[in-house]
Amino acid sequence: MNRLFGYADEYIRQSDWKDLAMIKFCLCAMGIIIGCSVSEKYKKPIVAGSIIVFLVSYVPLMGKFFKVIKEGK
Repeated sequence: MNRLFGYADEYIRQSDWKDLAMIKFCLCAMGIIIGCSVSEKYKKPIVAGSIIVFLVSYVPLMGKFFKVIKEGK
């Protein structure tokens, strides 16, 4: 577990405000997906938009995180 926290610390050290903003968008989109409680009429567009925001933010974040892990070995 300590190694994982070390990787996370290194990831944050190498991040700038844009990366941290993407993390926030990613988490917001995930929260919307989980907590989506709108009428069925609007549920599909909201979930689809949330999935798009999540993927657009998650993929580059994880790419950078795995790069940090690879450099740490």
